[in-house]
Amino acid sequence: MKISKYLKQATAVTFATALLVGGGAQSFAKEKNSTDYNEDYDISHITRYDMHKFPEQQKSDQFKVPQFDASSIKNIPSAKDYDKNGNLIDLDVWDSWPLQNADGTVATYKGYNIVFALAGDPKDGNDTHIYVFYQKVGETSLNSWKNAGRVFKDNDKFVPNDPHLKYQTQEWSGSTTLTKDGKIRLFYTNFSGAPEDGGTGYSKQTLTTAQVNLTQPDHNTIKVDGVEDYKSIFDGDGKIYQNVQQFIDEGAFSSGDNHTLRDPHYVEDNGHKYLVFEANTGTETGYQGDDQLNNSAFFGGNKTFFQSEKNALLQSAKKHDASLANGALGIIEINNDYTLKNVMKPLITSNTITDEIERANVFKKDGKWYLFTDSRGAKMTIDGIGTKDIYMLGFVSNSLTGQYKPLNDSGLVLHMDLDPYDITFNYSHFVIPNNSKDNNLVVTSYATNKGYFNDHHSTFAPSFLLNLKGSKTSVVKDSVLEQGQLTR
Repeated sequence: MKISKYLKQATAVTFATALLVGGGAQSFAKEKNSTDYNEDYDISHITRYDMHKFPEQQKSDQFKVPQFDASSIKNIPSAKDYDKNGNLIDLDVWDSWPLQNADGTVATYKGYNIVFALAGDPKDGNDTHIYVFYQKVGETSLNSWKNAGRVFKDNDKFVPNDPHLKYQTQEWSGSTTLTKDGKIRLFYTNFSGAPEDGGTGYSKQTLTTAQVNLTQPDHNTIKVDGVEDYKSIFDGDGKIYQNVQQFIDEGAFSSGDNHTLRDPHYVEDNGHKYLVFEANTGTETGYQGDDQLNNSAFFGGNKTFFQSEKNALLQSAKKHDASLANGALGIIEINNDYTLKNVMKPLITSNTITDEIERANVFKKDGKWYLFTDSRGAKMTIDGIGTKDIYMLGFVSNSLTGQYKPLNDSGLVLHMDLDPYDITFNYSHFVIPNNSKDNNLVVTSYATNKGYFNDHHSTFAPSFLLNLKGSKTSVVKDSVLEQGQLTR
């Protein structure tokens, strides 16, 4: 790929320009460094130029997550299980996703809506497992959700003799599809934690799959009846996506880096099967390091913006984090037996901005492909974005593999900045497409931070509507639905 170097002398920026791009009153270097270059790796990018639009844009109601009534937020009544001491407890329930058809619409199973969700003991941060909740089609109340229990038994991970599964200590989020032959296929993240829990000691994450067998012993009950074809798919190749060994070799957590390879989202296109997932770029797709701070493709805007923003960043406390930030929404093609077929370039990256763009979500609507991701301001390196800021970003393309352009001229779709100790605090927003003719889609999430309260637990948040048309979105006014509602 062609790398173009900027050789001309930069124009001095005015104080007003410096303020506009978040540089403050600092003195900026007047000449460009000979190491400056422009390389997009044939990948779409979330740019610093677009992110600088967020602080002003997010003042608009168009992007604001609705304010929920705190008195109405309830724990999921059926979210109960036994802790390691045999006591029946109320569970935290956070990231969730519905059983979906191949096109992303909500699938039904024997007259029920099915939701897979992360849940666990509020007093045990390592207790993270996937549970199945079910609700009769047509019902919408929080009380109508029943709990079918955990997907996996503790010993399931040892049955396949898989080299990664045997070290699994937690189950992280993903997606679930209803296959053409009526099977339920789960994709999720195998996380390997502390050695004392049987893990590797590092943030080892592996994209994993299993067929989940559900039965209906009576008209009102759904039961998890074991899993089969349980196996790992992908844990990074190093070249296109960072793997955990690279993370370890570069200093692991002590370096300030953050390794991600999780949240697999299943999608089909033209008879092919894919997983889109959260990751970090590899050595051939724009790797982390100080050199990426010289790449104008990651900054966006014009040459003047690049030089002023770069010089401000080099002098800021965020420089180190920016040098390590190389988040990506990756994609792999998988075979019909759900094994790895082809490692593909990322759909979009967030180099210099953040290591975490979570909960990849992509679907086709009205001939366009829409890509969404969640992220936290606390993990970002953009002036004007605070630690309480929560975002959903969105992008649109004419094809699944891109190029992706930002929705709403910047990529901003949803914003929230509540105190984390507010029980209406919500995160992990997920857009669900529908079969209706209008452009209003349902957004789900969870409310209340896990482990923060004795009486309030993480729970299904009230859903709400998002209007999506072309390259524009807006939160629909007065559109708050029931907690956990999937359709309308």
